[in-house]
Amino acid sequence: MLIFKPSKDIYGNTIEMHYWFDDKSHTMDAFIENRCEYEILGLIAEVGKLLDYDISIDTEAIKEGGLKRWLQVVGKQENKEGTITTAVITAIVILILITPLTEITENLIDKWFEDKELTELQKEKLRLEVRKLKRDELKELAELDTNYVIKKKRSNFYEKLEKVEKIEKVSFKIWDDKKENDSEEKEVPKHKFKAYILSSDEIEPLEDESAVIEIISPVLKKGNYKWSGYYKGEIIKFAMKSKEFKDLVQAGQIPFVNGSSIDCNLIIKRKIDVEGILINSSYVVTRVNNYFESDKPIETREGKKHRINKEAKERYKQMNLFAEESNKPK
Repeated sequence: MLIFKPSKDIYGNTIEMHYWFDDKSHTMDAFIENRCEYEILGLIAEVGKLLDYDISIDTEAIKEGGLKRWLQVVGKQENKEGTITTAVITAIVILILITPLTEITENLIDKWFEDKELTELQKEKLRLEVRKLKRDELKELAELDTNYVIKKKRSNFYEKLEKVEKIEKVSFKIWDDKKENDSEEKEVPKHKFKAYILSSDEIEPLEDESAVIEIISPVLKKGNYKWSGYYKGEIIKFAMKSKEFKDLVQAGQIPFVNGSSIDCNLIIKRKIDVEGILINSSYVVTRVNNYFESDKPIETREGKKHRINKEAKERYKQMNLFAEESNKPK
């Protein structure tokens, strides 16, 4: 059987992407192939960035056998202790590409060691590489599985690839410079692509229970208009969902002057953009605790109710802790 492999010019720590088609052809829509490669390049670059490893990526002309693409990870310079290597980078990239979303919360390195297709020699080689890492680098490795850029890049890759009607599967392997055909091909069939695609770009919102917002533009009439204000040094547009406070404002009972502020419960909705960058998508004020008149805080009814409930819960918690301590055997 004829095996197509990278030339000696690009051989070593080389990631092979192999697109398999059901019609045995060797062609693919250039725009989709280009976008898929863009996402993989971004994923590799992000892994290198997180591990503080300066890399470049070389490529070589496409060969037959379905459709193959080779990307060689080249270290521009070793870090001071020489702990991170291109072997670790390429191994991590392959693991990210073949790990479904439902399993990504597991530690990537542990999962790699559990891989039944790896030989004990290959596992020991990776263990030796990992043992060289510093504590900070190990922490960064553990955080790779929660990195939004990596998750989004991988999702984009499979989402684009899923649109290719004739594609059967995609596979990955590493060509090592010390041993030909060093790793087995890791295959992902088309029917499993959805397991790698993010169902939504929305991320768990943040809640600031005592956010201070300096009001720039209040809304003095009825309607779903956005307010604007300064929050932590930034100008934000936000929806005012506190009916009590809106009623007070629209009734003219709260004067607004330069520097008027509110202390409120602020919900910050977040999402990741197409590049995996986390952005704040919208702001919602659900409760106003206090507003200020000449720097004097005026507590609202809903603010007082929330404060009393919170204090009661805290007292109940402390009583339970005291009871638990009292019941412990001496």
